[in-house]
Amino acid sequence: MPSPYTLRIFVAEGDPEGLRVVERVGWTGRGLVIPRDRWSEVKGRPELDRAGVYILVVEETDEIGQDRSVLYIGQTEALRWRVDNHEAKKDFWSRVILFVSNSNSLNRAHVTWLEWALINRIKGNDGVVLANGNVPNEPNLDEFEKADTTAFLDDLLSILPLVGLRAFEPKKVIKPAPVPTLLAKGTSDIDTIVVPAQPEGFATAYLGEHAWWAIRIAQSKLDKLKWCAAYQVSPISQITHIAEIDRIEPYGDSGKYKLFFKGSPVALEHPVPYGAAPSGVMQAPRYTTRQKVMSAKSVMDINL
Repeated sequence: MPSPYTLRIFVAEGDPEGLRVVERVGWTGRGLVIPRDRWSEVKGRPELDRAGVYILVVEETDEIGQDRSVLYIGQTEALRWRVDNHEAKKDFWSRVILFVSNSNSLNRAHVTWLEWALINRIKGNDGVVLANGNVPNEPNLDEFEKADTTAFLDDLLSILPLVGLRAFEPKKVIKPAPVPTLLAKGTSDIDTIVVPAQPEGFATAYLGEHAWWAIRIAQSKLDKLKWCAAYQVSPISQITHIAEIDRIEPYGDSGKYKLFFKGSPVALEHPVPYGAAPSGVMQAPRYTTRQKVMSAKSVMDINL
């Protein structure tokens, strides 16, 4: 079990969306979360004279309309100068999260190792785009320095989710229960999520990649979902396909998920039309059961 810990968050400007200064009790480091539009006002802070590691962050929409995070991870011996340079030359970012040592004990080797470790930790997270052009090799640290820098990294990672960046967390793969246990006649337990799908996303992701992503799913529903049905938006306006879920993984750093299917989705023998459902009913995912999807005469029939 992870150990409990205490953070102190100083809202320096009285605005929770503005500058935040974060410390963990007993830690030698300090984190700063700075919106880009506040950089010019706060860049005179003394911490920014130090060496440190930083992450430029923006959330965007990909080519098929799904949300994703774009990150640039860097290190420097002079944070103010480096972020000033990015403010002038890199257009994509909307905030920077940076970390320094309160005792000014981080040197170039330490911050280079932290940069390397963060980049390697994020590899394989397909909900994140890494904007770095060059990926550093692991720098040589002696065993004392590596132990200390690893401890600094662990504390740094414990802070990131609490300032809205979850991309570095280990994947928590959720495997559905075996399908035969779901098909008991008359069951009303939720086992299906119906997702609205635009034409390009349906063709490219749902049918092409046998997956669907950037979905918000309630924690209480995660281990119950076994099926993902697709509602194709206007002009089709029907639930047309269903796919068995193989696993569910976190997607990006915004609390959303990616569903991976077991093979190809199956076309419904009797697609479910929108019918007389109120306007906007299928603008967001809906929970239901596979049994209701298979027997529904209209979208309203999938209601639990």
